[in-house]
Amino acid sequence: MTSPKGLDRGLTNYGDRDFARFLRRSFARSTGLSPELLSKPIVGIAMTPSGFNNCHRHMPDLVDAVSRGVLAAGALPMAFPTVSLGEVFLNPTSMMYRNLMAMDTEEMIQAQPMDAVVMIGGCDKTVPAQLMAAVSAGLPAIQLVTGPMSTGRHRGVRLGACTDCRGFWGKYRAGTVDAEEIATVEGRLSVTAGTCAVMGTASTMACIAETLGMSLPGTAAIPAVHSARLVAAEESGKAAVRLIANPITPSQIITRESVENAFRVLMALGGSTNAIIHLTAIAGRAGIRIPMDRLNAISDETPVLVDLKPVGEGYMEDFFAAGGVGAVLRELRPLLHLDTIDVEGRTLRERLEEPLDWVDPAVIRPASNPVSPVGGLIALQGSLAPDGAIFKRAAATPALFETEGRAVVFEDLEDLSRRIDDPDLDVTATDVLVLKNAGPHAAGMPEAGYLPIPKKLAQAGVKDMVRVSDARMSGTAFGTIVLHVAPEAAAGGPLAAVRNGDRIRLSVAEKRIDLLVDDAEIRRRLADHRAPPKPPRGYKALYRREVTQAPDGCDFRFLMPDAD
Repeated sequence: MTSPKGLDRGLTNYGDRDFARFLRRSFARSTGLSPELLSKPIVGIAMTPSGFNNCHRHMPDLVDAVSRGVLAAGALPMAFPTVSLGEVFLNPTSMMYRNLMAMDTEEMIQAQPMDAVVMIGGCDKTVPAQLMAAVSAGLPAIQLVTGPMSTGRHRGVRLGACTDCRGFWGKYRAGTVDAEEIATVEGRLSVTAGTCAVMGTASTMACIAETLGMSLPGTAAIPAVHSARLVAAEESGKAAVRLIANPITPSQIITRESVENAFRVLMALGGSTNAIIHLTAIAGRAGIRIPMDRLNAISDETPVLVDLKPVGEGYMEDFFAAGGVGAVLRELRPLLHLDTIDVEGRTLRERLEEPLDWVDPAVIRPASNPVSPVGGLIALQGSLAPDGAIFKRAAATPALFETEGRAVVFEDLEDLSRRIDDPDLDVTATDVLVLKNAGPHAAGMPEAGYLPIPKKLAQAGVKDMVRVSDARMSGTAFGTIVLHVAPEAAAGGPLAAVRNGDRIRLSVAEKRIDLLVDDAEIRRRLADHRAPPKPPRGYKALYRREVTQAPDGCDFRFLMPDAD
C-alpha cells in the first residue's frame, strides 16, 4: 500500500477519514485552486518574512521563485510562515529564540500535509533553527538561504555590515571619528536586502548548509540581489519535487562524515564562532557528537583559505565571484570525506569531479599559499573552562596568544555597561577583561563577548586586549576573545569564582585557559554560589529549565536524542 500524498497526508482526526479528506478538500477549494492542482503532491515552503527582520525583506520574491520551480516540476507549492528571528531586533538575544523557531518549524512540517519542504532562512539563527528542525522532522528538505548583502561606499571605501560597523564604532569610541561621520556611516553600512556582507554567522551557516549537502551546490554565496539567487530558489523548488519521488531525508545527509566536512570548511573559511554552537546542535539532533579534541585536530590540519572580513579583506560578493564554496571544497579535497551525499543524491566525490568555471586565488587561496596554515577556530580547556571554551585565532592578535594578565571583572552585562568607560576604572592594556553571567542560563547567551576596549585605553591607542566570557560574539567581530566558557558562571562554573586581581593565563599553543588560583580556593569561593532567579512563566521559563551548555549546542535537553 502506497503512503498518502499531498492533501491526503496526515488527515485531521475526526474519527472518520473519508469525512476528514472531504472536509479538507472543500476548504482547500476555497483558495481557488483547481481539483487537478489539489491532487498533486505538495512541497511546503517554510517562509520567514518579518518587518523585524531586514535580512529577509526580499522573502516574497524567493517564495514566488520556489513556487515557480515546484509548479514547473509538477507539484503544488504551499507556503507557510514560521517564527522569524531578526538578529538585532530581539531582546535579550536571538539565541534565546533559536530553539523556539526550531520547534515551530519542526512541528509545522510534521503537522501540515506536505511531501517535501523548502526552508528559506538567512539571518544568523534562522538557518540553524531550520536545519535542526529538518533533522528532527525527518521529511525530505532543502535549505535555501536569502543570500548576503552587497556592499556600500563611504568616501571611496567599501563598507559591509557588520565588521565595518564595529571598526567604525571603535574609531568613534577612540575619538578618531566624530558624531557627524558616524551618523553618515550608519546609513551606508547596510544598503541592500540580505544578510551581513562578510563571513559572519549568517554567511558561515549558509556555507555549512551547502557543505552538509542540505542546499543545492553553488547556492550559499549568491548575493541576495543577484538574479542567480532567484534561479537558485526556482531550482530548489524543482529539486524538492524530485525528492518526493526519490526521498532522501536529512538524517541520510547529515552524518558524522558530513559534519566533519562542515567543521573543516568552517576552519578554512575563518568562519563564525557561533557556527560551532549551531553545527553542534544540528549534529546533536542526528545523535552525532564531535569531541573537542577532534575539533582541534581538524583545525590544526586545515588551513584558512578565504581572505574575507573579519579575518581578511574581502566581502561575500567577492567570495561568490571567486568560486564560492565549490572552490574551497576542491582545495580541501584531500582532507574531506567524499562519499557523503547531498539533496540531489550525488556524492561529494561526484560533485568535485565536475569542472569549476574559475577561481580567484586572491580571495580563495590555494592550499599551497593559505591565509594561515591552521584553521581559524580552536577549543580551549583548563581550570577556567573545564568543559571547554572557543577561541577564534584567525581574528585575534598573535602577540596576545601567550598571555598572563590580571583579571578586571564585570559581574554581568549591567555592570559592564556601567563601568567600562569609567575614567577611574583600574585597568591597563595588559589586563584580562572578564565578563560573567552572560551565558545561556544567565542571559540567553548574547553576543556580548566582544567587550569594548575601555574608552580611556581606546583613546590611548589600544586596539586589542584579552577578553574572556561565557557569552558569544558576532561572527563579524574580531579580537583576542575567549568565548562560550563552560560551565557558565550562572551554572557554578569556575568563571563565577574569578575576582579582580586574579591572574589568568591564555595559551593558544597549549589550547588552554586557566585561572591561576588554587583549586581549594576556587571551591571555597563557589561554595556560596547561587543561580540567578528563574523566569516565572512562558517560553523563558522553558528555556531556562531545558537549555544545555555551549558544548552541547545550547539545544533543549528534551529535543536531543542520545548522541553516539
